[in-house]
Amino acid sequence: MTNQKTILGHPRGLFLLFSTELWERFSYYAMRAILVLYLTDTTINGGLGWSTKDALDLYGIYTGLVYVTPLIGGWIADNYLGQRKSVLIGGILMAIGQFSLALPAGAFGIDAYTSFYLGLTLLILGNGLFKPNISTMVGDLYEEGDNRRDGAFTIFYMGINLGALIAGIVAGSAANAYGWNAGFLVAGIGMMLSVVLQLSLSHSWLGKIGTVPAAKLGHKNGVKTKTPLTKEEVDRLKVILVMGLFVIIFWAGFEQAGGLMNIYTQQYTDRMLGGFEVPAAWFQSLNPLFIMLLAPILAAVWVKLGKREPTSPVKFAFALFFLSVGFLCMVGAVLQQGGDESVKTSMIWLVGAYFFHTLGELCISPIGLSMVTKLAPLRLASLMMGAWFGFNAIANYVAGLIGSHVGDFGAMAIFGGIAVAATISGIILLFMSNTLVYWMHGAENKPTMKEDQELDHAVI
Repeated sequence: MTNQKTILGHPRGLFLLFSTELWERFSYYAMRAILVLYLTDTTINGGLGWSTKDALDLYGIYTGLVYVTPLIGGWIADNYLGQRKSVLIGGILMAIGQFSLALPAGAFGIDAYTSFYLGLTLLILGNGLFKPNISTMVGDLYEEGDNRRDGAFTIFYMGINLGALIAGIVAGSAANAYGWNAGFLVAGIGMMLSVVLQLSLSHSWLGKIGTVPAAKLGHKNGVKTKTPLTKEEVDRLKVILVMGLFVIIFWAGFEQAGGLMNIYTQQYTDRMLGGFEVPAAWFQSLNPLFIMLLAPILAAVWVKLGKREPTSPVKFAFALFFLSVGFLCMVGAVLQQGGDESVKTSMIWLVGAYFFHTLGELCISPIGLSMVTKLAPLRLASLMMGAWFGFNAIANYVAGLIGSHVGDFGAMAIFGGIAVAATISGIILLFMSNTLVYWMHGAENKPTMKEDQELDHAVI
């Protein structure tokens, strides 16, 4: 590792990446917290006056594209730009995108729809360059076999959620007080802070990490980019792909938070605390708040279990079960309404849903990021991280598609259906877990000596 200076036992570059990601996630979640509310608000209040179905359809398409472009961005970084330049260019594009969303209708002669779609396009393109490469650089801070890597991703994940925690409150408050454009403006300011941090500190805190494209670096180390994959590498890639299928199911449910659950909060939840009505966007901060509270506890539990700590596939199964319990809370909210849409439901149901969804997220998201950096071959590192986010792309599109049909099937059918699907998927994954651990060849446990000998020179 080029930079040996440490903070809390980790390379200080980790904390630069932590801060860069914090403000990028602030920007993303600030926009996410108010997007569907802005789309469905009446034009007299500055919104676009869309129907719930149209708003959730667009939400699904947008968030899906946000997660599919990292596949392209990862490939560009691996082969041409390197991770550092990709992160910087992506951050600048996203900042311009947020400021485009913040433009008042008619500013600079641009109508509201033009600035809106331009902003979304720039956010999608910028995110494609930014997202896979910032995560890959975290893994690059550590040598092969460094046991600090999982802990590093937990710290990095805390940055993501600290940004998200602040975002919902700040953007929601700004939008409530000064209008929707103000909410998008604070998102743009957050993205600019992320860019400034990279520009000012990356050279001294990261050294040469992320400056050389992975393909060129692998060639310098004697690894040819077109070298056939070994049997072990193929097996490890199979794990990433199989686990990705279950990731789709988890995030398709989880991402109802920014869509259907967000609208449900706005329209059907009693948000009064005394004489104060809690803005609907504030509930988006429950998830990161719970992460900040629960992440250290869950990490301590894993350490306490020692050799009995569940493998990654089992943790993924736990995530699906927690997701199911969270949606049972939403089923409870619908039952409280008793079929009468004029009845406002208790906030406790929402709090419970976000609590269990957060437990699920902690069992799947940081574990998955760390797993990809351990299993992906060096020459495919950013590409596979992009592919991992590609599963999120599919999930986000499916999430919007599911939520948009609330008018056809009702909230009960959607919330209950997700709970059932998550439970069945978790059970299937438990049955597959031993096979997946075997395919990891040492990432979760050591394969036998016989297996090592069989795989040492095997290629396809």
